[in-house]
Amino acid sequence: MNLSDSRTAGQPLARLSAAEAVFSVLRSEIESGKLAVGAKLNSEATLAQQYGVSRSVVREALRSCTALGLTVTRTGRGTFVVSDHVAKDLVLGQYSARDLTEARPHIEVPAAALAAERRSPEELDTMRDIVAAMSAEDDPEVWVGLDSSFHALIARASRNKVFENVVSDIREALAHQSETLNMVTDRRHASNEEHGRILAAIEAGDAATAGIAMSQHLHAVGVALDSIFHATEGA
Repeated sequence: MNLSDSRTAGQPLARLSAAEAVFSVLRSEIESGKLAVGAKLNSEATLAQQYGVSRSVVREALRSCTALGLTVTRTGRGTFVVSDHVAKDLVLGQYSARDLTEARPHIEVPAAALAAERRSPEELDTMRDIVAAMSAEDDPEVWVGLDSSFHALIARASRNKVFENVVSDIREALAHQSETLNMVTDRRHASNEEHGRILAAIEAGDAATAGIAMSQHLHAVGVALDSIFHATEGA
């Protein structure tokens, strides 16, 4: 599918790939210089009409452009191009991808191990429902919400308030990171499989395996993040 052709033809984009398609076109135009540094992007409403998508889809795409350091949105003024290349780190609100990558193994790996030993039957049922819903979900925005809910529920099931509160605090940043990774590296299918392995270990009450499964998941996320930056360096 030629995304530039889709834009030129003015045809509505399929919901499954709408945000990815809009993001891909915007990123290409910024990196090629068609949208120069300092340029102001059209309003969300105008972009939504231009691409034949909803404003929420446009917001998803713009959040990822901002996370990559390509744009910045200034309240009341609009969104502006600030760089024609991906930054060295993702901008995720008050946290960066590097912050999350360094901290998460110290929080979510032991939380998963404890959740395998301490989760309630109700929590386990909810985890099953979330993982099943993620595997069947086509809407990227809904999938990201389920993803953050899964990680938050594991932290809560650990019965450790520190883990629970920390994951709650970084939840929005995790969602933005997941959203961007899905757009750039298409990690949803791999994440679904990784979440399934985490769930199976928690379901079996196997703390060691649950910790390993979470560690492997976080490592895969880190590899996907590295691929973004290495691809940029090699360009």
